[in-house]
Amino acid sequence: MTGLANKYGALNLSQGFPDFNCSPELIELVNKAMRDGHNQYAPMPGLMALREAIAEKTERLYNTKYNPDTEITVVPGATYGIYAAITSVVKEGDEVIIFEPAYDCYEPAIQLSGGKAIHVELRYPDYKIDWEEVKKVINFRTRMIIINSPHNPSGSVITEEGIKELTKIVSGSDIIILSDEVYEHIIYDGMKHCSIASVPELAERSMVVSSFGKTYHTTGWKVGYIVAPALLTKHLRKVHQFMFFSVHTPSQVAYAEMIRNEKYYLELHDFYQKKRDLFIKLLTGSKFKVLKCSGTYFQLLGYELASEERDVDFAKWLTIEKKIAAIPISVFYRMKTDNKVLRFCFAKSDETIEKACEILCKI
Repeated sequence: MTGLANKYGALNLSQGFPDFNCSPELIELVNKAMRDGHNQYAPMPGLMALREAIAEKTERLYNTKYNPDTEITVVPGATYGIYAAITSVVKEGDEVIIFEPAYDCYEPAIQLSGGKAIHVELRYPDYKIDWEEVKKVINFRTRMIIINSPHNPSGSVITEEGIKELTKIVSGSDIIILSDEVYEHIIYDGMKHCSIASVPELAERSMVVSSFGKTYHTTGWKVGYIVAPALLTKHLRKVHQFMFFSVHTPSQVAYAEMIRNEKYYLELHDFYQKKRDLFIKLLTGSKFKVLKCSGTYFQLLGYELASEERDVDFAKWLTIEKKIAAIPISVFYRMKTDNKVLRFCFAKSDETIEKACEILCKI
């Protein structure tokens, strides 16, 4: 859709990246790191200063201690981290439970590891997990459950009740949890992010993936990290060592400084909630139905009052004819389930949001 948007000169609210710059302070910190000579390989697990800062932040937010030496690994982006985590523990014949609509990197990594993705569909329109369905598909081959909250593409959030259900389900088993929490700081309406890391019974069997790109508006830098118990981290690093080895050093130096300033991530939800609320407000009176999205910087809109076309066709028409690009949700389903819903990214300047809504309100 980004390619189509570029071709037809459309506003790009499809791919998830901001159209505004990151903090000038962060840019200066990276430049300073380069000038100060931090231009050679960093240690394979990441700079110790950054891992220590991550450990402090994680303990402060989720009341869980991770050893920065043996339980925290800096990786070149969350998608890479997810691939490395899956590859490190999933083998031929294993089954991995994923929830649809699912972020598109999960299943290919499972297949490349010789595993099989077991799909559990989230309930439309609130995209909640049916834990009874999860229980039905668990068996002796279940190796992993992949959780994503706040969830991309739906914007749904796992609550404390959901965490309790997950804890019951995996209790007494050898099931590993991979928790994709890249939008951990982008959550709305007074809701709380329930990190898997905050629950001891889950943390001891989980790899939790986070993203500096989402938090600091630097998606192009591709830096994230994984916290996990020492044994799981040991296996993760076996993969990481031979796939990438070392993440961009100046960026790590800069993030180690930025992460100690809490305001950059504690105020992020307010920053994005204002943009989401503006987007919703400006759509008042349009033919688009606003679905409840409690996290991420995406908003789902139902368009059944505007068109009977399939979501892929309608998304292409919007891009080519109306010059605004979005993502059709059916592409996140194995069976291409079409509920007439599109995903719009509002991590944009207010000017871009206003232009987008002006177009949508005329349809």
